[in-house]
Amino acid sequence: MDHTKKQLVEQFNEAASVYDRQRRKLIPCFDDFYQIAVSLTDEGSDAPSILDLGAGTGLFSAFMLQKHPRAKLTLVDLSGSMLEVARTRFSGVPNVTYIVGDYTTWEYREKYDIVISSLSIHHLADAEKQKVYRTAYALLNENGLFINADQVLGSTLALEERYKQDWRCKVESSGLSAAEISSAYERTKLDRMSTLEEQLVWLKQAGFSDVDCIYKYFNFVVMAGWKKDMEK
Repeated sequence: MDHTKKQLVEQFNEAASVYDRQRRKLIPCFDDFYQIAVSLTDEGSDAPSILDLGAGTGLFSAFMLQKHPRAKLTLVDLSGSMLEVARTRFSGVPNVTYIVGDYTTWEYREKYDIVISSLSIHHLADAEKQKVYRTAYALLNENGLFINADQVLGSTLALEERYKQDWRCKVESSGLSAAEISSAYERTKLDRMSTLEEQLVWLKQAGFSDVDCIYKYFNFVVMAGWKKDMEK
């Protein structure tokens, strides 16, 4: 595990107990961000198998489960402490698998109908992001869907600075304590964000069809792509 990932594990293990409570205050567009992502999934899918990359406390998976109560969930995360929170969240829920590991290198043994990720892939270097997109494509069943709800880098320095200023202004008026804000700022030092434009290209290069940014709020975005049988 490289140094950056070790730092990520340390910081997210430390933040695990308060992570969910802070989400709405650290994600100004919280409701739209997750609801629009979940709305992309097929109503007709009775019991989809869902892989959550960088699942953390299972927040994104929980929203997916509200729409698909019979879903089979697989949650992967580097932080064992974050997944312990997820275990509590899904206590009594059948068909949930937890993997403490690096989703960029994990050897998966099955395929999935939906692969999701939220606020995780932006911690990866560009080459790793591209690898994850190729892996997600390979792991999907035909007509499968990949959703990445994440943060992106502004396409210009001026835009990036505007995004940062907007987020800081909203976080500092959110009611979080000075210590909580400081901790959140510290975690951003480990970000390795890429632009939206780059990532849409990488998703297409990985093989995805109908690739698009479905939602955007400053640097918070929901990207999606479908795996289709191109021979039909």
